[in-house]
Amino acid sequence: MGGDLGGGNAVIDRARSAATERRASAGTLRVARKRVVAEGVVELTLVSPDGARLPDWAPGAHIDLVVPADGADAGLVRQYSLCGDRWRPAEYRIMVQREADGRGGSVAIHDRVAEGDALGFGGPRNHFRMAPAAEYLFVAGGIGITPLLPMIDQARRLQQPWRLLYLGRSARRLAGLAELAELGGAEDRVAVHAADELGRADLDAWRPADPAVRVFACGPNRLLDAVEAWGAPPGGLAPRVERFTAQVSAGASPSAFEVVAAHSGATATVDAGESVVDALRRVGVDVITSCAQGVCGTCETGVLAGDPDHRDSLLDDAERARGDCMFPCVSRSRAARLVLDL
Repeated sequence: MGGDLGGGNAVIDRARSAATERRASAGTLRVARKRVVAEGVVELTLVSPDGARLPDWAPGAHIDLVVPADGADAGLVRQYSLCGDRWRPAEYRIMVQREADGRGGSVAIHDRVAEGDALGFGGPRNHFRMAPAAEYLFVAGGIGITPLLPMIDQARRLQQPWRLLYLGRSARRLAGLAELAELGGAEDRVAVHAADELGRADLDAWRPADPAVRVFACGPNRLLDAVEAWGAPPGGLAPRVERFTAQVSAGASPSAFEVVAAHSGATATVDAGESVVDALRRVGVDVITSCAQGVCGTCETGVLAGDPDHRDSLLDDAERARGDCMFPCVSRSRAARLVLDL
């Protein structure tokens, strides 16, 4: 996410363009290839059914994929980072780790998706954009390597210095090792730490002191919490992280507030424990959502007035401070009234 935003018109334009992008890019992908790339991890190569060029994307982007649900007509919408070569415009590549205790999407892909299947998709969208930096430190935990592979490729193409710390329980479960070897592993830029061989990693030993080094990290929440705790070095920027699951919320605001959909004028009271999305639906205003956890970014909405109480795992500190957009599936209001660009 990002981009310089000014006043209310910029917010409206941004929100409308995001909605337009979602509607325009929805379509169907065919599974051209499915293969096992690590223990418990499969890779899908996805193409247009007619072989046409797919929507462009940048490092950090993800797509919404509609995967078959067990015993249900409607599919499950899940988000997966694009990890392939973005200079191959006719295909997307994703890697999916089987999560037996997850929400069902990964199991569906492992067990019920086969080569030749057609899957609905939306996007790509990007809430984890790679920002310019003099040097990069990438930190990946397990399948969190997926959004970082295209970033590493971009850094290599731009001849920017980079290093990667790649953590996992076992090397057998780490996907993308062959790609990393091609991208620069032979130059000692990649440090693989398998806990079953090396024990617990000393993560703080990797904390950069140089403000020129920008940190991008993806993986389990515990790892990302530790990386975020590094904070910003003097004169530098805080680490940027992408989460696959939501952070533990501090809880819903104890008091109700009023939300207004500016385009229709519809007004609803958001009760304590109720989401903004649910309150708006009571008065006939639908908001497109997917994860309902503040992780996927589908429901990004412009804020025209009010002070949003951000509960998502997407915005960084600067974006939260601007207060010009929010994710109403989880976020709430610090003020008595919130006006949204809906």
